[in-house]
Amino acid sequence: MNRRDALKKSALALGAAAGAPTLLSLLQSCAQQDRLTWTPQFLSEDHARFLSSFVDFLLPKTETPGGLDVKADVFIDLMYAKTYDEEGQKQVVADIEKFNSDCKEKYGKVFAELSEEEKAACFKEQEANSPKFAKKVWGGDVGPREPVGFYRGLKSTVLWAYFSSEEIGKNVLSYDPIPGEYRGCMPLSEIGNTWSL
Repeated sequence: MNRRDALKKSALALGAAAGAPTLLSLLQSCAQQDRLTWTPQFLSEDHARFLSSFVDFLLPKTETPGGLDVKADVFIDLMYAKTYDEEGQKQVVADIEKFNSDCKEKYGKVFAELSEEEKAACFKEQEANSPKFAKKVWGGDVGPREPVGFYRGLKSTVLWAYFSSEEIGKNVLSYDPIPGEYRGCMPLSEIGNTWSL
């Protein structure tokens, strides 16, 4: 064995020894991917895992932050804890359990454990079968106002939490901390992006 081959083999052995802990930690992090990274205030860990999976599937990270990046799931859990009465909290828990039970019956797993394709199929089915929000004209409901059900209500809450977050309001939507004059009638081409409230 010449000196050059010995140096190559030594460098490979050193690289493998140095890289082993990093590779091990990557494998461990993949194995624990399903665990929660926050402590729920109201929901149990299983229910919080459902909520995080729902938020992540509805608003995944793309070139803009995802729902989990702005902690929409943490906010919704806190909202359940602080603003819902006991009856409302019991209903949320019952609705999550029913949603998971339906997933288990159809796919053999709770929602958080479904593959991306199964989650997409689940959402598609929920979209088709969930009651819709009442149509509105000038801010008022047209016709009777019926309950929209758990899926559509949670979806609406997730979207509200996402677009109300500081990160999205300041860095994704158009934002003017000190708005100027009111211009009620202007060409759409001048408006551009949706504005933060």
